[in-house]
Amino acid sequence: MRTAELTGEDVVLEVGPGLGSLTLGLLPVAAHVTAVEIDPRLAARLPRTVAERAPALAGRLTVVAADALRIAELPGPAPTALVANLPYNVAVPVLLHLLELLPPLRRALVLVQAEVAERLAAAPGTPAYGVPSVKAAWYGEVRRAGTVGRRVFWPEPNVDSGLVALVRRPPPPGDRAATFAVVDAAFASRRKSLRAALARWAGGPAAAEARLRAAGIDPATRGEQLSVADFARLAATGDPA
Repeated sequence: MRTAELTGEDVVLEVGPGLGSLTLGLLPVAAHVTAVEIDPRLAARLPRTVAERAPALAGRLTVVAADALRIAELPGPAPTALVANLPYNVAVPVLLHLLELLPPLRRALVLVQAEVAERLAAAPGTPAYGVPSVKAAWYGEVRRAGTVGRRVFWPEPNVDSGLVALVRRPPPPGDRAATFAVVDAAFASRRKSLRAALARWAGGPAAAEARLRAAGIDPATRGEQLSVADFARLAATGDPA
């Protein structure tokens, strides 16, 4: 809760509230909490838990029984902050989906598997840098915000966890979908040079080289060396023919 740095004006989105431990911490410090829970039994129980343990704050809670990966809109005020213990098996897709779906989200603090936290916050040129790193960087500045040991969970998992903080900033110039397509192609064969890795995307090795040079990128470079701005600039290059 301290790391989230919420204010009394924040509308918080929580994904996967479960039994409501985090929800009960969010309600006193936020203007409103929208909790998205895929399990209908837990979704039905959460309002009762809040009514029992924090009755004066029950009016600040909206529970949405849905899959966070499939929601297209949310009821009530637009969320300004995402604070959640994300389901580990879909943490990255959920985070990216919500950042795209909800432009008013100014910041996020999410708990994910430690290795995923490392990938999300990785910088270009580091071993952990990859698709999640670039796509998260499209939306904002990402950093590691802490570690959480496995013994604080019930039941105790077989993995360690990490907090990741994101602060929204304007994306680089360019088209998101086109940029993400280049990112996916570049890291599908991450050990290859971009000239080779992007051959299918560009229409052949020669076309890939031409587009890389048009973007000011050495064709012998690997994708792990490029920033999100580099990928956006490459995606914006036209067909050299």
